[in-house]
Amino acid sequence: MATRRPSVSPSRLSTYLACSLKYRWTFLDPRGRYLLRSHSYYSFGLSLHKVLERFHDSEDQGVSTLTEAKAALEESWLTSGYDSQQEMEEAWGTGVEILEGHVRQHLDRPSEATTIAVEKRMKIDLGQFDLVGQIDRLDEYPDGRLEIVDYKSMRSATPLDMLKSDLAMNCYQLMIREEFPDRPVTSTILALQTGDSTSYTPTSDELTEFRRELIFLGDHMLNRDWEHVVPTWKPLCRNCDFVSLCRKSGDFNEPEESEPDLP
Repeated sequence: MATRRPSVSPSRLSTYLACSLKYRWTFLDPRGRYLLRSHSYYSFGLSLHKVLERFHDSEDQGVSTLTEAKAALEESWLTSGYDSQQEMEEAWGTGVEILEGHVRQHLDRPSEATTIAVEKRMKIDLGQFDLVGQIDRLDEYPDGRLEIVDYKSMRSATPLDMLKSDLAMNCYQLMIREEFPDRPVTSTILALQTGDSTSYTPTSDELTEFRRELIFLGDHMLNRDWEHVVPTWKPLCRNCDFVSLCRKSGDFNEPEESEPDLP
């Protein structure tokens, strides 16, 4: 039987950069699956993404008005991860406000661009592994320019520096430019809560350097010797699903104040 070719995604790479052991427990070690919790921010973002996918999909005629968008949100709404009914109701209210602003803006001021893909899955060969990803939206302008649009449901602002260094957006740039080598491609991050957006077009040199660093990171991640990785306490450990696994190591130097309060 042929060995399955390894693949990496922006989410895997981001998790690895944040904490190599969190990556291990999330994607590699089966012990981690029993500790994974639902999170409200994930449910909230996924619910909104599903409605926006339908709204911008030219083949989906069921969500083209604000009333239909609200109905679609109710159908797509995920309830997992919220700590209380009140928290979920507040999130619902925020979600409706976001949809109202987004839909009205697009209906009142239509863009000259045409959406040619939503939730577009892509894959490119980077030597030792495949880079895979899913793009929220891909727009095409009359002059042939393409625009990658990425939704940020929990952000209110989109600083240019954040966009330039955004790992996922640079991965999407590599994938889109490989499929459309003769087209200029712009990256846009859209903060759904405020409607704020920022765009940037990486240069060929910037993407060449990013590709080199990405290959190095992916190879390092896939070939890591996990048996000798020592857990190191970080501030993100306080809210990590897997901190109990790391505490089993005698090398985990956890500050006393990070311990949970006893009942």
